[in-house]
Amino acid sequence: MGNSQKNQFVCPMNCEAEKMYDKPGNCPVCHMHLVANDEQNKHQNHNHSDVHSTHKEEAQDPKQDKYYCTMLCESDRTYAEPGDCPVCGMHLKKLNAKQKDNKIYTCSMHPEVKQDKPGSCPKCGMALIPEKPQETSEDEKTYRKMLMKFWIAVVFSIPVFFIAMSELIPFLHLEAVASKKVWNWIQFALATPVVFYSGGVFFKRGWSSVRRWSPNMWTLISIGVGAAYLFSVFALLFPAVFPAQFKDINGNVHLYFEAAAVILALVLLGQVLELKAHGKTNSAMKALLNLVPPVARLIRDGKEEEIPLEQVKVGDVLRVKPGEKIPVDGVITEGNATIDESMITGEPMPVDKSETDKVTGGTINGKTVFEISAEKVGDDTLLARIIEMVNQASRSRAPIQKLADLVAKYFVQIIIAISLITFGVWAIWGPQPALVYAFVNAVSVLIIACPCALGLATPMSIMVGTGRGAQSGILVKNARAIEEMNKVDILIIDKTGTITEGKPSLKEYKTLGNLSDEEILKLAASIDSNSEHPLAEAIVKGAKTKNIELEKLDDFESVTGKGVQAIYKGKKIGLGNQRLLEDFKALLDEDKTKLVKGWQLSGQTVMFLMLENKVEGIVSVADKIKDTSAKAIQAIQKMGVKVHMLTGDNEYTAKAVSAVLNLDGFKADCLPDDKYNEIKELQNQGHVVAMAGDGINDAPALAQANIGIAMGTGTDIAMQSAEITLVKGDLNGIARAKELSNEVMKNIKQNLIFAFVYNVLGVPIAAGLLYPVFGILLSPMIAATAMSFSSVSVIANALRLRRK
Repeated sequence: MGNSQKNQFVCPMNCEAEKMYDKPGNCPVCHMHLVANDEQNKHQNHNHSDVHSTHKEEAQDPKQDKYYCTMLCESDRTYAEPGDCPVCGMHLKKLNAKQKDNKIYTCSMHPEVKQDKPGSCPKCGMALIPEKPQETSEDEKTYRKMLMKFWIAVVFSIPVFFIAMSELIPFLHLEAVASKKVWNWIQFALATPVVFYSGGVFFKRGWSSVRRWSPNMWTLISIGVGAAYLFSVFALLFPAVFPAQFKDINGNVHLYFEAAAVILALVLLGQVLELKAHGKTNSAMKALLNLVPPVARLIRDGKEEEIPLEQVKVGDVLRVKPGEKIPVDGVITEGNATIDESMITGEPMPVDKSETDKVTGGTINGKTVFEISAEKVGDDTLLARIIEMVNQASRSRAPIQKLADLVAKYFVQIIIAISLITFGVWAIWGPQPALVYAFVNAVSVLIIACPCALGLATPMSIMVGTGRGAQSGILVKNARAIEEMNKVDILIIDKTGTITEGKPSLKEYKTLGNLSDEEILKLAASIDSNSEHPLAEAIVKGAKTKNIELEKLDDFESVTGKGVQAIYKGKKIGLGNQRLLEDFKALLDEDKTKLVKGWQLSGQTVMFLMLENKVEGIVSVADKIKDTSAKAIQAIQKMGVKVHMLTGDNEYTAKAVSAVLNLDGFKADCLPDDKYNEIKELQNQGHVVAMAGDGINDAPALAQANIGIAMGTGTDIAMQSAEITLVKGDLNGIARAKELSNEVMKNIKQNLIFAFVYNVLGVPIAAGLLYPVFGILLSPMIAATAMSFSSVSVIANALRLRRK
């Protein structure tokens, strides 16, 4: 076994799970160098068994030099000795304190690529961007640097262009000033800075793509421009070796310095426009970052002092003055406020707040002064979580991206093959000078092809869409959620807190036995005082407003989906729904049943109070339907989505709510398992199901649904189980999320269609397909213009989502 393992090789990136190869070479997926299986096992064992000793060594000698991989293959892992990364094979770099704090840069098209400094993506050659957008964006520095290179290229390219085209411009008589050979040397002098300084980065990207066996757009540009420039240099130095068809009547070889310079200038223009547009795609993120105030007003020993926001701790009392941004999430302890929450919830109307009300960091105070107690600070605030969620979603990949990736994988190889075929066809069957036509058309094919537009089609739309969603109070966990939401045909919603306010109030209470009405409420509130359920809180609050003193009960127990039970004066007491009534084996006569049904049909939730096996009384609470629910459900249904309600409430209350809202279906008396199983059943029937909920009991169903939607007013567990979170917990957010998904997916499809059509039409035209019929040929410079603007067009189309 040992020998066979030594003869087998694996990919260090584990691209194809545990697949092994018999021969050394490169991984067919990522093209990284395969390593011997025993080396990989040794490395993996080292990861697991030596991790504690590694940390121990670091703790013993913090001054010892450490080394790390710039690709962060193993996250923050450091190595004690210099060498190569055991995963990706890249040279390890020395770590210092400053490097540890550096930003991480990633690729918008390949989010798995990460490094600690700006540069180019090793897979596609695109300029890397900061993984987390900064208030003073690194994009701006990259943009200005590229802009400077562009203007230098323009300054040198324009005279080269006019020198090369002087014979076609009647008023230019350059040969009267100097010979054509002299002007050719001037073209060389002017074009060389453009090629090596302004366009040098493109050749580095092209070489990197070839070295890594990951051909991309820069491979094509490097070959095309490099061929034009090297051909011209060689022709300038050794004109005698060229056949007559490459020369004019005076024996001068026609040069292509102007093609190389102008093509690079146009590619630079495309990059400048792309970087500028890319900065706009992050505008939503930057707007969110700008909501955070730099300081907070801390109240300490009755005195006010300004402290940096980073120093605020949970429990600190902070003062907020008129017009200021609230620094952290907290609860108002003194004063009243009217707060603008539009930047968080997307709702334009200011919200009135008073003592004990919660406030959100980043929202804007109106015209009052109030104090808050900090509850969540730093990365725990809602705003920080929004920023992190949007950032992760914008870097994730939608399933539809796989199509573009599959095409791009073989695209460059196909284009190079078409370029070679073009050269051969024109050289054999083309008109004279055949070799000149062959060369120019082959270069045009290389230049016009743009895999970049295909690669950008999905991530740009996702980035803009998730940012726009955040501004409307829609937080998307990943790109898959956007694509899947577009396919949803059934929406499952809970009643309490989703359709209704989630703040039920005591409605009625009545004895059905020997106790008085007040005693029924007293016992109901006493047993519910140990429960955290919203209905229980409503009953307890109602009893307290009537100044009813509560009893102390023993052995309290919450019965999931049924109610609560305890021991009262040695007797078993319970308060709950029909299911708990059945557990107690208690019965209702016909008159009492009619009374209960009457309350339920009016939309009240009725609970039975049992002592042993006898029903002593009933208590009801009512939860008002949100003002926004009816309109939102109607909007969702107009988008072709059926809305079903699954509730733990009774049949009659559920039926009343369903009738008011004109729902497509409902099920009552649902336990958490029932909601979960109902979603599975709908999925088995071929439906794509979205589930909206806000409680811990909704977490299993949220996780099972194709798309889980958490109402932001709900629990953290619900938000963790969901893929979409609505900051403002109402159904209007679901309608907006569905509309956002539809718009983003439409935008992605438009981008992909444009990119496919552009390349399908552009490449044959560049190859000269129209020449036999219409006599049309595409010069490399026009091809470069088309290539540059294809990427810009894709980004511009994605930016339209900001106006939705």
